[in-house]
Amino acid sequence: MINRIIQHQIEKRLFKGKAIILLGPRQVGKSTLVSAITHGKDPVIMTGDDADDRKLLTDASVAGLRSILGNKTILYIDEAQRIPDIGITIKLITDHIKEVQVIATGSSSFDLANRTNEPLTGRKYEFQLFPLSFEEMVTHHGLLEEKRSLKHRLVYGYYPEIVTKRGEEKELLALLANSYLYKDLLMLEQLKKPQLLEKLVRALALQAGSEVSFNELGRTVGTDNKTVEKYIDLLEKAFVVFRLPAFSRNVRNEIRKGRKIYFFDCGIRNAVINDFRPFDIRSDKGAIWENFVIAERMKFIHYNGLPVKQYFWRTTQQQEIDLVEEGENLSAFEIKTSEVANARFPATFTNNYPGSVYRQIHMGNVESILIRNGGMVS
Repeated sequence: MINRIIQHQIEKRLFKGKAIILLGPRQVGKSTLVSAITHGKDPVIMTGDDADDRKLLTDASVAGLRSILGNKTILYIDEAQRIPDIGITIKLITDHIKEVQVIATGSSSFDLANRTNEPLTGRKYEFQLFPLSFEEMVTHHGLLEEKRSLKHRLVYGYYPEIVTKRGEEKELLALLANSYLYKDLLMLEQLKKPQLLEKLVRALALQAGSEVSFNELGRTVGTDNKTVEKYIDLLEKAFVVFRLPAFSRNVRNEIRKGRKIYFFDCGIRNAVINDFRPFDIRSDKGAIWENFVIAERMKFIHYNGLPVKQYFWRTTQQQEIDLVEEGENLSAFEIKTSEVANARFPATFTNNYPGSVYRQIHMGNVESILIRNGGMVS
């Protein structure tokens, strides 16, 4: 079993009088993680995918919940976003059956987070689980082995089943992309154009690493920019993509309102465009590598609780820095597949942001920003 970084963080918060809410995309390993956390504790297991369980947990009373739980001390609710008013039910347990620890998982933040937000104010610990990370795989089988697998990860990604079932990657990724990727989105009543959504995801995959315009995307897929923005917001909440905003402190000529959009997983990105060619022969390998580094760095920051915000930087004169991080200091990263001798950062940035840390990140040193003992953690 591949250990997940947040397992220990969750275990430390068990039986502290608050519910545990675990969010993450389908097939990312939430159930496996909860099974590891509750091993030997004999939990009550219920799922929002089961009609009987939904009925039992909807409009439940304290007495009814006690009869369900008996003398058990852990209630695990999978796909909790499918249960109406689940936040109120969890609140009843947290307030009135204090000896019971609730662990609820969900694959769509727009549903579960909204359903639990108000009822569980001050009554929950919330965690997010991503596909496997570079750091988790290094912990699993060592840095040397993971770096040997790096080009394979760039093509097929880090979903647990993809990592553990070598030789079946294309088939499994096609299943993930077609059967699971849009499942939560298409359940929403207001989302009635699945073909438009698929066109948009493909367009985003082809533009990974480039600044995107909602107007241009709208023209590409045949809709208006407001619909594009709404669909991208939903794709973020379903953990398919994430935005990287532009960094600006009102220096002349800086782009202030731009954004780039990256995929949480490179394998999903490649599955969307049905391109699994080896990394070394691809024309888009620069974009894939940039997506990989930024997504993995995002996981690292999130899992390690670093007070860091991520951006890209660009001027109207096309000067650009791939990644800027704002923490205690500013850090600027140029992301290349291989080391570039005598690489220089734009003078506009270095002159206006003195004291910043500058790093070139490539395949030879990527571990320096992706593992805790790699040399740079913030």
